[in-house]
Parts: sequence; structure tokens; C-alpha cells
Amino acid sequence: MKGIIDGTFFEFRHHNTAEGKYWNPALERFQATDWRNKIREIHSLGMEYVVIMATALYDRCYFKSSVFPFADMPTEDPIEEILNEADKLGIKVFLGNGFYGDWRKPNYNITSKEVINRSFKAMEELTALYADHESFYGWYFPDETCIILKFSKPFVNYVNECSRVVKELTPTKKTLIAPFGTNLTLANDRYVKQLVDLDVDFIAYQDEVGVKKTKVKRTAKIYERLRKAHDIAGRSKIWADVELFDFEGMVYQSALIPADFERIRKQLENVAPYVDKILTYQYLGIMNPLDSPSFAGHPSSSELYNAYLDYLKK
Repeated sequence: MKGIIDGTFFEFRHHNTAEGKYWNPALERFQATDWRNKIREIHSLGMEYVVIMATALYDRCYFKSSVFPFADMPTEDPIEEILNEADKLGIKVFLGNGFYGDWRKPNYNITSKEVINRSFKAMEELTALYADHESFYGWYFPDETCIILKFSKPFVNYVNECSRVVKELTPTKKTLIAPFGTNLTLANDRYVKQLVDLDVDFIAYQDEVGVKKTKVKRTAKIYERLRKAHDIAGRSKIWADVELFDFEGMVYQSALIPADFERIRKQLENVAPYVDKILTYQYLGIMNPLDSPSFAGHPSSSELYNAYLDYLKK
């Protein structure tokens, strides 16, 4: 089965400065037209989902908020620009309810009342500002923790509490998580029970190939067993989060660069038979049309864009 990219994660700034070497400087200069251009480029590849990973980072918000000051950027309301363009193109957008604590401390963020309350206040404000947009499809909870055979109890409690708030604020919106530790999952009865108890619409498991935790050849078996667990649970839809990147040097300590498309093709085709949708991390910074007026990323990102476009045409 052919693997088609259904959507992508999206960010206003990459949280890890070393990793974002090739696109953070460009994003810092982005005007309203640049954010709209990126949504149009994503749409040109047939993607239907955009997941705004973080609506805040480093104690700054990407919208006018009482929680943190507005981020230092030239666009007055980048979320509005993205949602407006997505409205026109029929793209579905998830808004992240993080990072309202230190992104490097997810285990603290999901248990700290202070951090959680900040994120809920931000969700109230985001709802007031953007709920009228047709493209505002759902919420993403970005404070992910590792699955070690199963989800931790604090994480399950956190996700369910976030979903409770979503139902109060925006009862028609969907919910999404994208956990890591996919290679460590054990899809047994206990895991199935957790899936039943976990109140979330979509789980987009990270394939962990880019971060070198999983070999490409293993991904099909991993997603096959997860598909069986989800089918038994009959609850959350199973999605994939396929990593399009490689590292220029050491993992997590060097710049992200586009991976070889042959590797990516195998990643997509390995997971496609077992998932309902394929998200990627990520279009922004890793793929660019060569003639993009809003180019952000490594020069080879245009090669990846063209390779994937050819793949689609075939």
C-alpha cells in the first residue's frame, strides 16, 4: 500500500535551538504572508491536517494572552493568519495547549497544577479568539511522555483532564496526542485496557526513525501490533507520526536536515497498511519548493519536496 502524507506538525519556532539551526532564523523574520504561504505549500502536496505544536514557548505566547507576553515576532497574529488561510483551503488545524511549562520537563508539566492551570487559561483564551474558524478542528496535547510498555498513570490522568476541558470549552473539537516510546509498546490486554480508559480521539505514534530509536525495517511489525490493540479497544483512532528528518551530527544536539527520500518512502509504506492517517514531523524546515518566497530550512529541503511530489504523481 502506498503511503501518503495526510498532515504535518507546524511550529512558530523550533524548541531545540541546535536542531532548528536551518529554519529558526527564517521563522523569526516571517511576515503574515509567509505563514500563509506555508499553509498553501502544505495544501499543494495534498495534506489536510496541520498540527500547531505549541501556542507558547519559553514563557511567550504566539497570540495575545494574559498568561505570557506576546512573542517577539513581526506578525501580529500568526495563528489568525494560519487559520484564515486554512479556512480557504479546507485544511483542518489542531492547536497545541503547550508549552506553558519548560518543554524539557514533560513529566513535571503534566502533574504541576500551576502549569496545567496556565494551559487551561490559555485554552480559554484561544477558544475566545479562534473558535469561529471552520478550520479549527481540534486540540493537540504536546507534553508527551515516553510509553514504557504502557502509558504512565499521570499521563493518562493528564490527557483525560485535558479532554474534559476540551469538552467544556469546545465540545465539537477533536483531540490528539503523539507519544514516543513506540518501539517499547507491548500491545497486551493491559495496554488495550489503557486505550479504553484514555479519552482521546487520535493517537499519532512517533515512528522514531529520525531520532534513531527504531530501524525502518521494524516499523511495520510495531504498527501492526498497535493496530490490533486499537481494533480490540475500539476507542482512539491510530495515526502515525513519521519523522522526515535526519541529524547533521549527534542526535538531539545538532541541526535537523532532510532525510533521504528512499528511507522516507519505506517509512511511509511500512506504516500505511496499519494506520488511519499519516502525520509527519515535519513539513516546515524540512520541505520547501525551490522557488518558495518563504524558504525556511536546509537547501536540500527542496530536493525532498520534489522527490515527494514525484512520488505523489507516480
